[in-house]
Amino acid sequence: MKIGFIGLGIMGRPMSKNLLKAGHELVVCDFNKEAVEDLVSLGAKKAENGSAIAAECDQIITMLPNSPHVRQVALGEGGIIESARTGTVLIDMSSIDPVESKSIGAALAKKGVQMLDAPVSGGEPKAVDGTLSVMVGGDKAVFDKYYDMLMSMAGSVTYVGPLGSGNIAKLANQIVVACNIAAVAEALTFSKKCGADPELVYKAIRGGLAGSTVMDAKAPMMLSGNFKPGFRIELHIKDLTNALNAAHSVTAPIPLTGQVMEMMQALKAYGCEKEDHSALAKYYEKLGDVVIKK
Repeated sequence: MKIGFIGLGIMGRPMSKNLLKAGHELVVCDFNKEAVEDLVSLGAKKAENGSAIAAECDQIITMLPNSPHVRQVALGEGGIIESARTGTVLIDMSSIDPVESKSIGAALAKKGVQMLDAPVSGGEPKAVDGTLSVMVGGDKAVFDKYYDMLMSMAGSVTYVGPLGSGNIAKLANQIVVACNIAAVAEALTFSKKCGADPELVYKAIRGGLAGSTVMDAKAPMMLSGNFKPGFRIELHIKDLTNALNAAHSVTAPIPLTGQVMEMMQALKAYGCEKEDHSALAKYYEKLGDVVIKK
């Protein structure tokens, strides 16, 4: 399958490499010329913009930072819509506002271009090993057609519903992850302040009801003081902003999300926005005047 891939950042670069490993032909585009040349060295072809990619490819993947970037690449000057043929499919794997997914999809549909929103969860490690969780919204027949291709980058690919549903699921995921990380940081800080060993507390509770994938991924980082980003705080702020906006548009109550957002905004003010979201531990350490790390 000949696939256009736009966006070779921390996630898109390894995802595109997994498509190449699966035997697909790629045409790639990104502002980062080093990332483009890396893919070219592995057999991909480079293109200048979305329009150039759409002139060659009937299926295009975007993996971009946020809603405005997807809108520009899809509908702006030099965008996909300029050259896309009827029957072209855009699979947007970015995490964006579901309202924007629907709006962009509607604009593309006027030119006969179909769109899936297919955001991912799992961070850089799972992007590298090809075990991402993919949540997909759009036409079910289009989803079925591209299921196997998406699985070459993923451990699971789940159809959620109409266009926009993928990003609704992703925002729900980010709500759970954010609140879970905050709870883990709170529990470990509590343990340390009470005089217990946080590492032993973690080992004691991880096998019970409190245990989770998030705890097993993030507690060790907090305990070692290692906040090298797998998923940066600034990106989680972006996702929670989209979640809050979407929630407000339908009057959905998400007070816990609002609270964790304020914690992350405080960390941004401390200059920690480039660190992993497990650095929520630093928020609690500062409040409690304690260090979780031994």
